[in-house]
Amino acid sequence: MTKVLTVGMVLLLWAALAARAAASDKAVPDKPAATAEYAGSDACMACHEDVYKKQFEGTPHFQTTKKDGHGCESCHGPGAEHIAGGGDKLKIIRFTELSRAESSQRCLECHGESQTQRHHAVSGHAGNDVGCVDCHSPHHAKTEQHLLTKSQPELCYGCHAATRADFARPYRHRVNEGLVQCSDCHDVHGAAGLRQVRATQGGEATCYKCHADKQGPFVYEHMPVKTEGCSSCHTAHGSTNPRLLRVSQVNLLCLQCHSYPGLGPSGPAHNQSQKYQACTMCHAAIHGSNANAAFMQ
Repeated sequence: MTKVLTVGMVLLLWAALAARAAASDKAVPDKPAATAEYAGSDACMACHEDVYKKQFEGTPHFQTTKKDGHGCESCHGPGAEHIAGGGDKLKIIRFTELSRAESSQRCLECHGESQTQRHHAVSGHAGNDVGCVDCHSPHHAKTEQHLLTKSQPELCYGCHAATRADFARPYRHRVNEGLVQCSDCHDVHGAAGLRQVRATQGGEATCYKCHADKQGPFVYEHMPVKTEGCSSCHTAHGSTNPRLLRVSQVNLLCLQCHSYPGLGPSGPAHNQSQKYQACTMCHAAIHGSNANAAFMQ
């Protein structure tokens, strides 16, 4: 009797599993052809003519309508069901309803292979939940280049308020005047360097793009320039000191390295009266020299 019940239960279980598998197969319809899912940009324009004419046709994204591209649907996804539903907003991708990570992923489907955007996922912006649409607006851009929501540096100042204060100091890079932009020095989409600072093609500091005379190589290198970089002596954004120096007196800056506890300054036993406070009056080639090991010329 027990054997009969066991066999019966096995048969019932097998029948239940078979029925479930059949139902599962039936519940998944054949995927329609990809071309059937897209309505075409002309269909989008029929309802969204104002957006299409004024905020899409004149932008770089209009290129998505060419070479068998999908135009509006390249970003918003296939729109056939959206149209069939009478404009059902649940049947189309709306960027205002996406998280920053989701909306950025949509952008990176096209832009992710670009040299400038390929590090976005590991950038400081992505790590702080800043997405593409926080800085860029495909339809409501305030700048033609890069489709920014605001022009630099005001866009950057929206988050980096302390940096705005740096550029208000008496000695500064001319960012507010429009001679330099934040993105000239920082790779906003991600870089391997600290604070996403750009590097030259040779992997050296981006400062050398403008200050090429300090790059070298020199016969006598000033090692902090090569090992610690320009920021060991200078503040990049702005300073209350001439030449963007970190401290007001040149000798105090030099003595941060050129001194030993209890022994005083290294090198010649100069006193630190006012006459000798400007080290660079004698050590003029302080960034490196081809003639003198003490950087005298």
